[in-house]
Amino acid sequence: MAVSTIHSPKSLNSTSPISTPPKTHQNHAIFHKPTSKRNHAPKISCSSDEKTVVIGLAADSGCGKSTFMRRLTSVFGGGAEPPKRGNPDSNTLISDMTTVICLDDYHSLDRTGRKEKGVTALDPRANNFDLMYEQVKAIKEGIAVDKPIYNHVTGLIDPPELIKPPKILVIEGLHPMYDARVRELLDFSIYLDISNEVKFAWKIQRDMAERGHSLESIIASIEARQTDFDAYIDPQKQHADAVIEVLPTQLIPDDIEGKVLRVRLIMKEGVKYFNPVYLFDEGSTISWIPCGRKLTCSYPGIKFAYGPDTYYGQEVSVIEMDGQFDRLDELIYVESYLSNISTKFYGEVTQQMLKHADFPGSNNGTGLFQTIIGLKIRDLYEQITASTVAAPLESTKA
Repeated sequence: MAVSTIHSPKSLNSTSPISTPPKTHQNHAIFHKPTSKRNHAPKISCSSDEKTVVIGLAADSGCGKSTFMRRLTSVFGGGAEPPKRGNPDSNTLISDMTTVICLDDYHSLDRTGRKEKGVTALDPRANNFDLMYEQVKAIKEGIAVDKPIYNHVTGLIDPPELIKPPKILVIEGLHPMYDARVRELLDFSIYLDISNEVKFAWKIQRDMAERGHSLESIIASIEARQTDFDAYIDPQKQHADAVIEVLPTQLIPDDIEGKVLRVRLIMKEGVKYFNPVYLFDEGSTISWIPCGRKLTCSYPGIKFAYGPDTYYGQEVSVIEMDGQFDRLDELIYVESYLSNISTKFYGEVTQQMLKHADFPGSNNGTGLFQTIIGLKIRDLYEQITASTVAAPLESTKA
């Protein structure tokens, strides 16, 4: 077994632009290169010739990353579970084909260290991007790594855990697209963009109703993170291949509850192995209110829209859904008018939505678009795998 040790220098004295992260304190990364396929269980291993497909998911805390991960792993079959016989506080989830790692594990400062330095977890200076890059690169190349664990219970950095190369690696957290080196490793990237109005409504509902927090403390908590969020997290969405944007409804004037949502799926044009989803007619601009006899929905109803647009100066296609479903089984009516959704059979989107009807967002556009992106990622994986297999055959023929 080959072993490589990586050392990263310490620094907490400078800020960096989004494309060049700051150096972090000393860390050790141990890489394990398998000598044969027999060293790993088939369901989570790949040889160095079978490159791991890497997906990046960025979002602020409490914006639905966990729910999205459950929808995604479900598309590939099998439930995602923590590593067996590992640290009970591990953030890693493993399914038959996917491994999901939380980028909080690359915090270079524990909770006490951040408090002493006066930085938040969102601040790049509290994260080790050198280690993140080296380990994601190693996994993509079929090399196992010993990844650290950030313990959310104790606030400490626990001893590392062994991560073997899966077929699909998902890196989720605050900074998957912050470092230009890590961005280059991503085969596809998604940003969950929850508007401040919706985020505020969600946090009030959760923290006041469920945790007994005061309105003043909730506002203070949001404001304490806002500057770093605006500086370091939010700008990453310009690099994403797809953005799921969650906004207040436009169907209810001056809505303040945040229960009815307007959700937009923004898809970048020209991404390899990814064809944007469209409604009715590709490239057209469409506003659609579904037939009330075919799609049951109570006040304020449902409205869809689709069309081309620009996003951070790039050409995109956008599908929008405002409102929510009353009956998920009727979603097949909407599904029949969507194209390029990468389903394997008629009604697969509806089936997936019904399968997870109890997940947050299942009655609105968040669940619908997360499900569709999950199916698109499956299609992307299959295309990449097919092209990897085809390349040696073409070389032999030549």
